[in-house]
Amino acid sequence: MTTATPHPYDPLTAKETEQAVAVVRAARPERTVIRFPLIRLDLPDKGRVRAYDPARPIPRVAFLVVYDPEAGAMFEARVDLTDDRLVSWDHLPGRQPPIMIEELMALDEIVKGDPAAVEALVRHGVDDLSQVQFDPWSTGTLPVEGVDARRRVIRATAYVRRFPEDNGYARPVGNLVFVVDCDTRTVAAVLEGEPLPLPPESGNYDPASVGPLRDDLRPIEITQPDGPSFTVSGNVIEWQRWRLHAHIDVVEGLVISDVSYEDDGRRRPILHRAGISEMVVPYGDTSDDFYFRNVFDAGEYSLGKTVGSLSLGCDCLGEIRYLDAVLADESGTPHTVTNAICLHEEDYGILWKHWDFRYVEQAEVRRSRRLVVSSIHTIGNYEYGFFWYFYLDGTIQFEAKLTGIVQTRTVAPGVKPAHGTLVAPQLDAPNHQHLFNMRLDMEVDGTRNTVVEVDAVGLPMGPDNPYGNAIVARGTEITNERDGRRMCDPLTARTWKITNPGVRNRFGEPVAYKLVPFVGPTLLAAPESDLARRAEFARAHLWVTRYSPDELHAAGDYPNQHPGDGIGTWIRQERDLVDTDVVLWHTFGTSHLPRPEDWPIMPCDYVGFALKPVGFFDRNPSLDVPPPPGHGAAHCH
Repeated sequence: MTTATPHPYDPLTAKETEQAVAVVRAARPERTVIRFPLIRLDLPDKGRVRAYDPARPIPRVAFLVVYDPEAGAMFEARVDLTDDRLVSWDHLPGRQPPIMIEELMALDEIVKGDPAAVEALVRHGVDDLSQVQFDPWSTGTLPVEGVDARRRVIRATAYVRRFPEDNGYARPVGNLVFVVDCDTRTVAAVLEGEPLPLPPESGNYDPASVGPLRDDLRPIEITQPDGPSFTVSGNVIEWQRWRLHAHIDVVEGLVISDVSYEDDGRRRPILHRAGISEMVVPYGDTSDDFYFRNVFDAGEYSLGKTVGSLSLGCDCLGEIRYLDAVLADESGTPHTVTNAICLHEEDYGILWKHWDFRYVEQAEVRRSRRLVVSSIHTIGNYEYGFFWYFYLDGTIQFEAKLTGIVQTRTVAPGVKPAHGTLVAPQLDAPNHQHLFNMRLDMEVDGTRNTVVEVDAVGLPMGPDNPYGNAIVARGTEITNERDGRRMCDPLTARTWKITNPGVRNRFGEPVAYKLVPFVGPTLLAAPESDLARRAEFARAHLWVTRYSPDELHAAGDYPNQHPGDGIGTWIRQERDLVDTDVVLWHTFGTSHLPRPEDWPIMPCDYVGFALKPVGFFDRNPSLDVPPPPGHGAAHCH
């Protein structure tokens, strides 16, 4: 039996994970060789979460994806942890679970154990197999000649290291791809073209490899002698009238939920749950060893499993608190990732300031600070830092920091890449995109919300605008899912307001928060392509749907080797969106045309968005922030 937990969205504990796995094994003894690609909390009903009383705990239910490699069959299971019983067991024919970590780690042994693969490596100039690394690539629904599309396969590419710590991406083996059957642990096909010489230069970036280091950087010390201004209880964080829950989900990675703000004694909900529903990284090179490289990092690779431990002074700076993450491997064995989430405060410059130079000798100024909730995920060659910021003025911001090593391919000497950039001799970094989709389950002062698209529009000259200077905010209600697919418009400073028509501010207007989008690209792949069908979410900046507990992932629950599912299918229901429980799905990201400065390791690139109050408060909610030390002295003039 499990005990009550502090919050209904707390992730499964190690004990609960072991219990759920044991129940499944006991209930299905005929499945002698099963794996557990996903184990996570089965989200409780939202109404029960809102009415949660710790004295009356909500029953805990575990959700498990179970895979039988001998039968090639996938199942969904739910285990009631309170009653210790299997409550559902459903076979999903034709579906593939996410790629498992153990399958990735087995590539080395599988490829090196295949005589045809070894012969191909030798033909391509690899004479020492001991230092070859193999990177996995999900295959989507692109066919492989002679390989049954129903097999569970991934493609693998090779890179040569000179020693264990060497940067293998400096020497990719060109024109060679291995197709690996994960169930039979065999090489199903070897795809090769003309051998190319390996690039000649090292790509190492450790201190010993880059030469003399700068010696004129002075220390920056961040101290809070009285400790931070936030408190942490379990996974619940409180800071400056904000309260929220944070944890690592096995698919979505860093998730925040139950976000509310205390306003004049009232606790007002704003955002029920937010997490990366999907992210796709499509590469734009048409060569035989690259055209298939389109990865869904959440749905295919389980983003949460890639979270790393953070360390003071390296990843986080200041007075830090951490949250751990409990995850499970594919055998169902739980393990703890310590310091998976970093919590700290940051000074953020001026919050507001004014000097009335006519009558007052000093300015009124307040310092801004923000609460930072962050995690960092390593997915193959890339690192993604996910940062949620909460501000004193009621603003919420999300930022993704992209760093790591760009993906590379070998080209022949003297060749200029058509779809990428030379970052070293014979080393091409292909053009690609990073497109995220954030699922925002909004709850602005309650569940009865309406989304309004707002454009800043200049009016034509006329009787009501004789000088041609009039600007209006033109609002368009998004009333039905058939109209819920929207695009950014930087010329009109387009935003989307999430209003609550049933709650009015002192001016009689509906209270609201607005999504200030990241104005960036959408998917560049051709609309009729395999990728565009599978990543339809990435073809629009915003989608608005009516809440459904079964709709969590923009590309569907299981995109691995699936022709396409998710948000494009859901909106065909044409559900009403007025004065109801709405979900916003914001696609944002970057089209990365690599630079030589991105090699051998890429400085951070930044993408994100903000949620800002619009009439949610009756005036500036940060007026009561105290002045900084020294306020009133001459230097604050």
